[in-house]
Amino acid sequence: MYDHRPVLLVVAHGSRDPRHAATVHALTRRVRSLRPGVRVETGFLDFDTPSVPTLLEQLASDGVRDVVALPLLLTAAFHAKSDIPAVLRGAPAGMRVRRAEVLGPSPLLLTALERRLYEAGVAPSHKRSTGLVLAAAGSSDPEAIAVIAEMARELRHTGWCAVRPAFASATLPRTEDAVRELRASGAGRVAVAPCVIAPGRLPDRIAAGARTAGADVLAGVLGPCAELARLVLARYDEARVPGPEVLSA
Repeated sequence: MYDHRPVLLVVAHGSRDPRHAATVHALTRRVRSLRPGVRVETGFLDFDTPSVPTLLEQLASDGVRDVVALPLLLTAAFHAKSDIPAVLRGAPAGMRVRRAEVLGPSPLLLTALERRLYEAGVAPSHKRSTGLVLAAAGSSDPEAIAVIAEMARELRHTGWCAVRPAFASATLPRTEDAVRELRASGAGRVAVAPCVIAPGRLPDRIAAGARTAGADVLAGVLGPCAELARLVLARYDEARVPGPEVLSA
């Protein structure tokens, strides 16, 4: 069934919200459909099962010796820099684990965000009169914040009248503040694009902020969209070539 390419291990954070795991599994099913010759597995750092250590042990018992671990994260913050490398270094002896890059930044993410906005009712012809809030989960890591700011600048270049980043935690501004700022600056309509993969507490906070401030459009989370599945495979392919960090051997 599978060829000899490395197993793709998608590493998700996990959540108490059951919608999170359901969305992650829907995404990995889409990834499998695009690359049926590659074994794709999903492990979680917390809350959901299987845990990453349990899954690595299962893979080892199946005879797997080569794994590409992909952090299902949009930016390189604490989980990408600390939690995930730590757990991958505990892989069984004899297993080579290469860590792929996080998903962002990428033009595919921008396309995915705009797809969700169009699905929510923003017509492409309305972009020039619509202010956009790019609402991320938030982080205390400056590198992660810089990625969201850069994505906002790139989206501005695609024709939106203005784009503001916002965050659900750790840093400011909040979604509702960015919506009000765009409204005050003269935007005829304001749309909010959650820059998050799956539902959960922080995406709910983004949605609540959008509603509180009277945003005209609230897009859905990225979820199992085609662009995100393609991006997962692109990061997998990049990690298979010489150079990526080997965390266990």
